Formats: sequence, C-alpha cells, structure tokens
Amino acid sequence: MDVFSALPLRELVELGLGLVAAGLVTGVLAGLFGVGGGAVIVPVLAELFDHIGVRDDVQMQLAVGTSLAIIIPTSIRSFLSHRARGSVDEAALRAWIAPVIAGALLGVGIAAYVTSDALKVVFAVFAAGMSANLLFGRESWRVASELPSRAVTGLWGFLFAVLSALIGIGGGTLGTLFLSLYGRPIHKAIGTSSALGTLIAAPAALGYAIAGVPHLADLPPLSLGYVSLIGVAVLAPVSVLSAPLGVRIAHGLSKRRLTIAFGLFLALISLRFAYDLAT
Repeated sequence: MDVFSALPLRELVELGLGLVAAGLVTGVLAGLFGVGGGAVIVPVLAELFDHIGVRDDVQMQLAVGTSLAIIIPTSIRSFLSHRARGSVDEAALRAWIAPVIAGALLGVGIAAYVTSDALKVVFAVFAAGMSANLLFGRESWRVASELPSRAVTGLWGFLFAVLSALIGIGGGTLGTLFLSLYGRPIHKAIGTSSALGTLIAAPAALGYAIAGVPHLADLPPLSLGYVSLIGVAVLAPVSVLSAPLGVRIAHGLSKRRLTIAFGLFLALISLRFAYDLAT
C-alpha cells in the first residue's frame, strides 16, 4: 500500500512542513513544561494518517505508537537540560522508575480493549482538572509539603504511566501536577517530570511496535508495527533540537507566570480533545 506515492507533490510538501512545525512545537513544549509533547503529536499524526488513507481502526494506534517513539529522544534532551540546572528531585525520580515502566507496559496491554473516544474523554477531564488547579489553585490546596512514602509515590507514577501509554503522552503533565501538590517548586516539578517521558515512552513504544506486527498489511510503508518510522524520522530530530529553547524560556519566567502558562496549555489541550469528540 504505497499511499505516499499516490499523493500529489504539493500535498506531500504541505504534510512535510506540517510535521516540521509540529516538531518545533513539541520540542519547545517538552522543555517549557516538562512534557513529551504527545498531546500535540497524536492529533497531528492522526490527521496525517487519515489524510493518506490509513484505515480508521488502526489510525489512533499508529498515532499513539509513533508519538511515544518520538517522545523518547525529546524527553531525554529535555531531562538532561533540566538536570544540568539542578531542577530534578532525585528521590521522586528513584521512586518512579520501576513502577512507571511497569505501568507503561500495562497501558499498552489495555490499549487493545479501550476505544479512542473513551481515552479522549478521560484525558480531557484530567487536563481540565489540572488546568483549573494551576490557574485558580492556592497554596492552601497543597496536599502536603513533602512527598508521600516511596510506595505511594511509586503507585501514582504507575497510574500516570498506564494512562500516558494509553493516549500517547509522556506523562509530564501528570507528574508536574503531583509534585506541585506536594510542595515541589514548579521548576523542579517540571524538571523531574521530564524524566517520565523516557521511562514511559521507551517500553510503551516497543509494546506498540510488537502489537502492530499482525496488522502490517493495513499500515503505511516503513511502519514498525504501530510505529511510523517516517513520522519519527521527521519529527524526532526537530523536536530534540528545539527542546533546549523551551528550557531557557522556562527558567526565564517567574514561578507564577510559568504556572499560568502551564495551566493555559492544559486548558487548550482539554478543549482540543473535547473538539475531537464533538466533531
């Protein structure tokens, strides 16, 4: 199914430019907010795959799997940049490593049994709630000034990973909210959460690649299971190069401005998913 060769040159150029633009936005968001950028990548790729004629029943799986693969290098670059500035909570990160990897693998296993619309509803509700907390919350809304036990912190990381693997995001939004509610400064919360992208995306992308092998006949050329190598080749390097720009912007903003910016970002993502469900 050589769907790419059937497209006019103009449409191919437009799609290529769209992917480059999405890569730039993804990288900046990864550095700015400690997120993997999946909330931007997934709808862009879903639209792309629909445009080139990929079957409806595998479009979202392919978009999610490709998004997770793209998140890996972007998150690594973002995490290393934040760590170089001392904006990583090592205790929280150590508590997350094993549970997050396990949760990512479970999320891939569940993905085959959950509809994409159901996942969009869950994500839209989560994003709206987090946005409201950041935009209208007060210091008194914090759960505590210190993180809970290692087991409880790990359990939350496990749940974040399950949800993130299901909808193709890096988990940074969830991790940042959790750390903020437990008294971590916003810059450190974002820097620590940037590590979730790699911990979640690497095992989850591998799982999607394996899960898509039986469906290769329905997928575009150069697909490794539910991972489009073309999408990765275009988006990943652009997003990696632009991630440090987001980090510089984040550290140039005050705590309140960064919190408001993060809250508005989540509100827009929630509205984006709600729009998808309504149309």
